[in-house]
Amino acid sequence: MQAATKIGSSQVAERPATVVIVDDDPAVCSSLKFALELEGFTVRAYGSAAELLDHGHPTGCDCFVVDQRMPGMMGMDLIAELRGRKVLTPAILLVSTPPSSALSARALKAGIPIVEKPLLGNALVDKIREVCRHG
Repeated sequence: MQAATKIGSSQVAERPATVVIVDDDPAVCSSLKFALELEGFTVRAYGSAAELLDHGHPTGCDCFVVDQRMPGMMGMDLIAELRGRKVLTPAILLVSTPPSSALSARALKAGIPIVEKPLLGNALVDKIREVCRHG
């Protein structure tokens, strides 16, 4: 996935889309980072919501991939916190079990797609490309 860098109305250069992963499981972070880099993305990984928030908004981020179940702050709460800080970067929520109707409704209202783990096929990559195009 390439993201265009624009100056004025003319396209200057193509750069890989940058994806920020937030997941408390180091093995998941590592494997997602590896797989997404193979797909051509630039990837930064954070082990918790607090770690991401402590570092501020990553510049050049095109998409957040956030795990729902994390200690300290759930994924939807992290996304809400980012929105409250005027960070409007598209986000995708990862869930390990089918989401509750309340979580599904909250994500739908916020415009946050949900992708279920285990990740099958190209579901996550396809969703990242989609939100980066329309974000």
